Amino acid sequence: MKRLAFLPFLFLLSCFSLSSNYSDIRVSKVIDGDTIILENGKHLRLIGIDTPEVKKYVSGKFEYSPQPFSLEAKEFVNNLIGGKRIRVEFDIDRKDKYNRLLGYCFFNNGGKSIFVNEQLLKEGLAVLYTYPPNIKYVDKFISAQKYARLSKKGIWGSYLLIPPDRAENFIGQIRAVRGRVLSSYKSEKILLLNFGADYKTDFTVVIFKDSWPYFLNRGIDPETFYKGKIVEVTGRVREYNGPEIIVNYPAEIRVIE
Repeated sequence: MKRLAFLPFLFLLSCFSLSSNYSDIRVSKVIDGDTIILENGKHLRLIGIDTPEVKKYVSGKFEYSPQPFSLEAKEFVNNLIGGKRIRVEFDIDRKDKYNRLLGYCFFNNGGKSIFVNEQLLKEGLAVLYTYPPNIKYVDKFISAQKYARLSKKGIWGSYLLIPPDRAENFIGQIRAVRGRVLSSYKSEKILLLNFGADYKTDFTVVIFKDSWPYFLNRGIDPETFYKGKIVEVTGRVREYNGPEIIVNYPAEIRVIE
């Protein structure tokens, strides 16, 4: 009887080990280029990057509507780690507001460690998307994206730069916008770089307060540094008082002239 009573304890212990050991865990499903499901049922969001969406949210539900390079990114990840065992490494924040795990994914390929987040950037199937305080590998990611951009791989070989006044046509998509910063506005929590006369309708770059130190530590006061300059910003175009791109790190906005 005592032996039988011990069996449920062993079962619970094995389940706990399965759910908590992220140094060796199997990928059960690839959702898209930056989101996978692990064998314990947890969703893992690959951080530091953003890939085009396979589905879009319409009228309270997700509909299949693949953006350019979304299926390529998903296929790349599926071929690399689908059904295989990986190692997940965490940063400061382990979960996002959707209760997804946030981490870096590594795959052992014949004794060689493949950093999946980095590889997506190198192939031009993702763009840099830092979210402080999770910036552990940001320098590595910046180098990977620079390589893809110079090599014109994936997104960088196909996407044309768009001017600020066309950004509204690409809501929800990853794009590179180039234009002149006409003015800036700073409140207690947010900094806006305005590319038009009316920030409520024209394209805007948004930098939240949590990200300001990363600019200041590099000698950049974003409120004044970008004004009057032509810049290029890459990221997902969102809609809030007109089209906008959220920038979390200096490398996500480049001064052209």
